[in-house]
Amino acid sequence: MRALTARKAFLKSLPVMGGYIVLGMGFGILAHHAGYGVLWSFAMSLLIYAGSMQYVGIGLLQGGASVLITAVTTVMVNARHLFYSVSMIGRYRDTGRYKPYLIFALTDETYTLLCDGKAPEGTDPDLYCFLVSLFNHFYWVTGSVLGALLGEVLPFSTAGIEFSMTALFIASFTEQWITTKDRLPALTGLLATLACLLVFGPERFLIPAMLLITLVLSLFRGRIAAGREAEP
Repeated sequence: MRALTARKAFLKSLPVMGGYIVLGMGFGILAHHAGYGVLWSFAMSLLIYAGSMQYVGIGLLQGGASVLITAVTTVMVNARHLFYSVSMIGRYRDTGRYKPYLIFALTDETYTLLCDGKAPEGTDPDLYCFLVSLFNHFYWVTGSVLGALLGEVLPFSTAGIEFSMTALFIASFTEQWITTKDRLPALTGLLATLACLLVFGPERFLIPAMLLITLVLSLFRGRIAAGREAEP
């Protein structure tokens, strides 16, 4: 069962591998051009593992940001994870020793792969979730280290490279829209974000939008769960 679970988890993670290695390389190159070497890229990707926040983190490090500014920025950038925590509570409740790592490793793309709560037949569901998360983490760390190494030997302009994370978010959203029949989560995200953008402006909309999304999805959690169980 363990061998089958590992094989199925690896196959499930393959689409993320291509994206994470490329995007991780972008981060490693950006870190190198900012004056941070391979060990910095490795440590940030291994211990922080926050995708877009790592891109932002380079600017914070360069600007000498305070602990308070760093904490507030981290909340703003990663507030969307409040949504993930609501929808994955039931799935991760009884995962035992895997739970701490599963919580740590729940990125946008890992959520996309695991949000349906279904593991392939004949596999260990908890181990399957753990291995999908671990494989994705490995891809990100590998890409970051490769990017840092390439940055030392290849000339590379980093202009606009931060848009790569936005592109990945769009791809993840599109995948969820295509594969999931229940449009409530996606529409909630779009409409709540647009409303908060109009009300609070581009500089202050993110946290209110995430709070509103979390509130709406919490209220409709039962319906969302029932809809996913009904999907083939």
